Amino acid sequence: MSGTPQPSGKKEIPRILLSAGSSSSGKTTITIGLLAALTEAGYKVQPYKVGLDYIDPSYYSEITGRRARNIDGFLMDEEGVRDVFIHGAEVDEDADIAIIEGVRGLFEGFDSFTDTGSTAQIAKILNCSVILIVNARSITRSAAALVNGFKDFDKDVNIVGVILNNIGGPRHTKKATEAIEHYTGIPVIGVIHRNNSMKISMRHLGLVPAIEERRRADNYDERIEFIKNKIKDGIQIDRLLEMAHAAPELERPSKTVFSPREIEGGRPVIGVALDEAFNFYYHDNLELLEMAGADIKYFSPIHDSKLPCVDGLYLGGGYPELFAAELENNVSMREDILDASRSGMPIYAECGGLMYLTEKLSTGVKGKGAHNMAEMPESTHDMVGALPGHTLMGHKRVVSYNIGELAMDSVIGKTGNSFRGHEFHHSEVTEIPKDAEFAIKLSRGTGIIDGWDGLTVDNTLGCYAHLVASSYREFAGSFVDFVMENIQ
Repeated sequence: MSGTPQPSGKKEIPRILLSAGSSSSGKTTITIGLLAALTEAGYKVQPYKVGLDYIDPSYYSEITGRRARNIDGFLMDEEGVRDVFIHGAEVDEDADIAIIEGVRGLFEGFDSFTDTGSTAQIAKILNCSVILIVNARSITRSAAALVNGFKDFDKDVNIVGVILNNIGGPRHTKKATEAIEHYTGIPVIGVIHRNNSMKISMRHLGLVPAIEERRRADNYDERIEFIKNKIKDGIQIDRLLEMAHAAPELERPSKTVFSPREIEGGRPVIGVALDEAFNFYYHDNLELLEMAGADIKYFSPIHDSKLPCVDGLYLGGGYPELFAAELENNVSMREDILDASRSGMPIYAECGGLMYLTEKLSTGVKGKGAHNMAEMPESTHDMVGALPGHTLMGHKRVVSYNIGELAMDSVIGKTGNSFRGHEFHHSEVTEIPKDAEFAIKLSRGTGIIDGWDGLTVDNTLGCYAHLVASSYREFAGSFVDFVMENIQ
């Protein structure tokens, strides 16, 4: 899908970026509270997440009522980052303010010597002020040394304020604040005191997704309210807003991927699996499918007894391993999807969707090597069987960017198309026949086996690679065209 020229000129978007010295510093919880506080105050807040993450943005979207967007400097060039950012701020009425949550530490990225893929890179591309969140548990004067180190490491990154997290009492607050402001000249605009009630449920891929947490936690709304009130009490929101409004205007990209196209004939319908087991979707992917000419129809492989009337299927990632029994018990849904696959319906499945399409899924991960994965019962469940193989949850953990090229024409593009994406899983597909076909050859990443990904049977493709349609721009148009060719 080719871009078209955008209006010339610049765009004013008040914006602030929240980062930290490392993961587990409280960025996500503070971001949730800040989004809730600003939304309650009547602001139209557009949330963003640096890096490739489905789960944190699910909370941001629910809280603000605006779809959170992901921006990544490894997958996207500078114009692409600005394109996603400006589109997100404009698409559902102009946002009053943009709040960007960083990934990991401020300078963590693709390699050791550049800022590619880092939060710092995004801060520079979007020319926005940075608030540094400091995990101040058990430190006071040392917090000033830490802030000074971040301030001096890259002077093109504009750190304008500090939020202290995990603070004890008034004495702790006073010493850490005085030290930071005296030695660094950067104001402390927030102090968040230690409180276990601020924590959100975790599991092996990060937070429990919002769609599942709301359904399973009786006190979900109360916890979000509690976090919001703590942030309102702890952060000088007026000062943060002033810093956001100090950001300069942004140069618009010369062309945009967010450009609707006209198609001949009726719009094909793509069924998208969405429930507790499957909810890892980048909103750009779904929006761009619609802009490419498709209608989206959501369905649940757990709760719906039958597949809806659709022309193609998109099975995203998620946690099928935690709902394997429910997925197995919904025999009619599994049979419908298998029949659709055997009849040649175009089906695209990422990670969790791939696992669901294999023949069996075995769970049962215990012990230290389980990478913080909660214990699951040791059991094996029948899955759809549209793709050969047996998926095993195990001690294997893959977290990586990947780079791939299509080795055959498929639902996601033509032979030779290349992409940058990512993979994040704790499973592997075993018992794959020697004559199995793969649509993707990876030059970087793990894939399913020996650098191959995109296990393919007829028009069904399942891969561990996650694609971002605003980066791999052939995704949406190729998917829709393939579906239309199949129904003509």
